[in-house]
Amino acid sequence: MNLQKVRFGIIGCGRIAERHARHIINQGQLTATCDIDSVRAKAIATIGEATAWSDINTFLSENKGKMDVVSVCSPNGLHAEHTIAALKQGYHVLCEKPMAISVEECGRMINEAEHANRRLFIVKQNRFNPPVEALKKAIDEGHLGRIFSVQLSCFWNRNDQYYQTSDWKGKKKMDGGTLFTQFSHFIDLLYWLIGDIKSVKGFTRNFAHQDTIEFEDTGVMALKFDNGAIGTLNYTVNSHQKNMEGSITVFGEKGTVKIGGQYLNELEYQNIRNYRIDHLPRGAVANDYGTYQGSMSNHDKVYKNLISVLTREGVIATNGFEGLKTVEIIDKIYSKTR
Repeated sequence: MNLQKVRFGIIGCGRIAERHARHIINQGQLTATCDIDSVRAKAIATIGEATAWSDINTFLSENKGKMDVVSVCSPNGLHAEHTIAALKQGYHVLCEKPMAISVEECGRMINEAEHANRRLFIVKQNRFNPPVEALKKAIDEGHLGRIFSVQLSCFWNRNDQYYQTSDWKGKKKMDGGTLFTQFSHFIDLLYWLIGDIKSVKGFTRNFAHQDTIEFEDTGVMALKFDNGAIGTLNYTVNSHQKNMEGSITVFGEKGTVKIGGQYLNELEYQNIRNYRIDHLPRGAVANDYGTYQGSMSNHDKVYKNLISVLTREGVIATNGFEGLKTVEIIDKIYSKTR
């Protein structure tokens, strides 16, 4: 693709779509938006002087030659359907996390991208957090040596209002579960930094949201990785009143590193033999949704990478296979605990 500006459309015009739209107009062109709620579609369209649609089939067919990429920002349970529809019409796709809520759906998305000869990008913006990038570099270069164990902690707050004001969050068919909607980024980092997970043992419970969600609000897991490392995953959305922590601690034969803060955005501890992580750039702020906050806002880097891949033969940051691995690990966890 040799374009002065990559042209985008957005399917699903909820809260995250506004963030996508603003990054699109900074780096490309927003051509069209689509949502079954026409008011939402028009609201996001005004950000980039785009056209708004309420029917996905018309949105895709009428914008051929006017759009290059479709950003899928719809509810989790619709990611596969909307991605495949866009690929079939010849568009590249950027799909928000999680890629889908089943391994089978991910496989169909990957197969359709191959069949259509189009790129499938998955949003995993926490990989761009400066301390996370630095830890990945240290591990890949062997500075920590053999990895012995890892501890992942995800302690956030999602109150009843968060679920009650949504027409899909908390519903298993559209949401999938807490690991899909709140913490899939963290699961991705386990895979990216440590490797694939071989086996899981653990427990999940719904302590505080029995009347509002159809799955767990808390989980405790013991993990065994393919490379022999072991680990723990502790997560909850019951942190009192506000998000508390999102952290990962890695113990290796040559060093220990902890990345913490609320959103894996602070290098809290390091002790590495003959090596030090220094001069980290300032990271982005967390996604702010008014009554709550989400993961770090690195969508600008996601779009920068996408445009580089499509126009300058850059290397894709997160492909469909990596998106599938996150879903596969979550599915493995839930299959052992639900």
